[in-house]
Amino acid sequence: MVKPVPASGSGDSPEHRGRFDGESASGQAPRRGGAHRKRKPEKQRSFWKELPILILVALVLTFTIQHFVARVYMIPSGSMQTTLHGCPGCTPDRVLVDKLVYNFTDPEPGDVVVFHGPRAWTETDAPVAEPANPVAGFLQQLGAVVGMAPPDERDFVKRIIAEGGQTVECCDEQNRVLVDGEPLDEPYLHWEPGREREQRSFGPVDVPEDSLWMMGDNRNNSSDSRIQGGGGEQGAVPEDHVVGKARVIVLPPGRWGSVSDFNPQHD
Repeated sequence: MVKPVPASGSGDSPEHRGRFDGESASGQAPRRGGAHRKRKPEKQRSFWKELPILILVALVLTFTIQHFVARVYMIPSGSMQTTLHGCPGCTPDRVLVDKLVYNFTDPEPGDVVVFHGPRAWTETDAPVAEPANPVAGFLQQLGAVVGMAPPDERDFVKRIIAEGGQTVECCDEQNRVLVDGEPLDEPYLHWEPGREREQRSFGPVDVPEDSLWMMGDNRNNSSDSRIQGGGGEQGAVPEDHVVGKARVIVLPPGRWGSVSDFNPQHD
């Protein structure tokens, strides 16, 4: 039941006394205070004002992910053919490198890894000249971060063949690398057309503790532990130089797929 509006004073006419609460003289409910005024449109930030903030946030996120979690690397040479493409004249692979995995486990034989070349490694597979122009240098760094340009640091990608404490040498009568006297099973090997299918002999080499023996899958076209530092123990790479494990080929689309980590020492 709706209550009638009580009389408000002596000046009220009888017609006011019969009106219901909330009704006006016309019989319509009055508008709430201020509702009849036009509401001003909320001020929207301009897209162009927000753009620098969005770019800054994107750069911070990209840096954090690339530095601590994973990073895309461009393969600059053919030393890992055909596991990873980087040959002259072809579209090089871009691989996603997992930087977290070796926080929980140790690198193992068969892993394809990106690592910083130690001081003894003076010969690079694909040296990158540092641009003289600061703008060009910045663009190269930016391209390296997203895997669109080769990094200017001394990063390499190879397969782990032996660990610290093992003895590695080449070769037996069947042209196979030996680790602790046992021949390796290496189905991933690639031989350059027109070149001898014979591996360079070396060793035996005792791999120092906490170090790794690295070799390219394109065995006759790879500057690796057999050559770097003059070969021998100087060619081994300290474990703490490993950046991460190559997981997936992300570009080009026709090359999408995981990177084989077949262990050549498997029983």
